[in-house]
Formats: sequence, C-alpha cells, structure tokens
Amino acid sequence: MTLLDVVEILGSLLILVAFAASQAGRLDPKSRVYLTLNLAGSAVLAVIAAGSASWGFLLLEGTWAIVSGLSLIRLLSRRREPAARP
Repeated sequence: MTLLDVVEILGSLLILVAFAASQAGRLDPKSRVYLTLNLAGSAVLAVIAAGSASWGFLLLEGTWAIVSGLSLIRLLSRRREPAARP
C-alpha cells in the first residue's frame, strides 16, 4: 500500500464518517463539522482523481467539494452577520 492509497482511504473515510453520523442522527448535515468533513474528504479525492485523469470521479468529487465549500461559506457568513435590529 502506497502513501497515496492511505491518503485516498482517509479522504473516503472523512466523507463516510460524516454520512454515517448524519444517517444515525448524530450529526446535522448542515453543521460546520459535517460540511468540513465532506469538503476535506472530497477535495482530497478530487485532487487524486485529477492526478490520475479519472474524469468521472473528478466530476463527482469536485462537485461535492464545491457544494460543501459553498455551503460552509454560507453557514459561516450567516454566523458573522449582526442580528437585525427591530
């Protein structure tokens, strides 16, 4: 097993842990932790897919990373906005 194999497995595990925790009701799919795990795992896998010219896998993981990243940015920006005054 190469270092690349280990990194690929770890990236996959990040996504799978988030998914399993969500399905078990232990992690909100709109939470910072869930989105961060998905972003990290899918970004790692997208880079590996790009390096091996696996275009379908790159499309899947790249899209997954973009959607997770945008959702995380939206979540974090909402937390920084001041509360509206009545």
